[in-house]
Amino acid sequence: MKIYTKTGDKGTTSLIYGERVKKSDRRVEAYGTCDEANSMIGLSLSLLNDANFNEKELVKNVLHKIQTELFHVGAELATPKGKTVKWTLTKENIDDLEKIIDQWDAELPPLTNFILPGGHTAGAALHSARTIVRRAERCVASMSEEVNPLVLSYLNRLSDFLFVAARYVNHKTGFPEPILHQ
Repeated sequence: MKIYTKTGDKGTTSLIYGERVKKSDRRVEAYGTCDEANSMIGLSLSLLNDANFNEKELVKNVLHKIQTELFHVGAELATPKGKTVKWTLTKENIDDLEKIIDQWDAELPPLTNFILPGGHTAGAALHSARTIVRRAERCVASMSEEVNPLVLSYLNRLSDFLFVAARYVNHKTGFPEPILHQ
């Protein structure tokens, strides 16, 4: 099987089930941005390989699960109205994120200042992933097509999770968080 099809050479792409749309379509922008966030989470996972802290495997497992969910979110966004996908978001996916946010945040020092993205390279990559997820959220919010309402909630919660995950990784690896100087 060849990796290139040439079917997109004129600025269109296929959604799931084969419907062709312009590559500038908001739906394509939304799932493409989720893919970009997924790649940045993958980068953070790679950077964690050099980290040394007790909870590293737990963090890696959680991030891998989120990558899988984010892949499925992209599939939902790439599915035309009236069609179905095998896997859809549930409230449980959002609840799981909230549980992890609460657990990890309880181990962090309280925020007393604004912090800047940075710290350990994996933490910095998680901050980057957070900003990409925020952009995906804006893309989905601007879509005129009907979208599973849980997609917006999930992306909103995911960006919160990535903020806490970046702080958690920085804390566990002993890298100080850069503080905004006023």
